[in-house]
Amino acid sequence: MYIPVPDEFFFEQEQKKVELDIITETRDGVSVENMPPWMYFYASGGIEAVERIGSYNGKYVFIGNNEGENFDALGMWVDNFSAVRDFTMLAADRIERRIISASTMYPEYEYGSFYETMVKKAYSSIYSGAVKEDTYWVKMKVGDENDDGENGSRLDNAGIYYFFVLITIEKGKMQAAVTNMIAESLASVTPTETQRNAIIRLQQRFFERF
Repeated sequence: MYIPVPDEFFFEQEQKKVELDIITETRDGVSVENMPPWMYFYASGGIEAVERIGSYNGKYVFIGNNEGENFDALGMWVDNFSAVRDFTMLAADRIERRIISASTMYPEYEYGSFYETMVKKAYSSIYSGAVKEDTYWVKMKVGDENDDGENGSRLDNAGIYYFFVLITIEKGKMQAAVTNMIAESLASVTPTETQRNAIIRLQQRFFERF
C-alpha cells in the first residue's frame, strides 16, 4: 500500500540563511565580529544554535525576518513587530512543523480532523509571555548572472538588507499553551482508534524536537 510521507522540508526548523562571508554592513559596522552572539550563532547554525547559548537556557527562541532594498520600510517593520500579535505566526509555524515531522505519513491521514483543528487553533492563539529581546540587521551582496547565464558568478554591490527580530518565551509557558491546545483539539474531534493512538504518541513526545 502506498503511504504518503512529508517532504524533508518539514523535518527542520525554519531558518533564514545568512552568509557571513558576503555581509558588507551590519547595524554595528562592517565587521561580523561585532554582531551580538545570538545573531552570529543564528547566521552560522540557525535557531538551534541560538538556543544552546547559556543566556537562553530554559527558553525557546524564535526569529522573525524580513528583507528588501528599502532600509526605512524594513526599519518600520522591525520597530512595529509585536511580541503578542506577530509572534503567533512564528509559534504556529513551528507547531505545525513539529506535528508534520512526528508523522509517518501526511498528517491528514495520520491524525484525521485533529490536524486541521490543531493548526487552526495554533494560528489563532495568543501566546502569553513572549518577549521581544532584540533586533538586528545586516546587508549582504546578492548574486548576479554572468554572460553564460550561470547564477552567482558576480556580486551586486547594491546588496539587500535583512532585518531580524529575536523573540523568546519560557519553555514552561510555551509547553503549557501547546499542551492545552492539543487537549482541546482532541476533545473536539472524533478520530479513529488508529488516529487517536497517533495523537497520543504526538502528545507524549511533542517537545522532544520542538
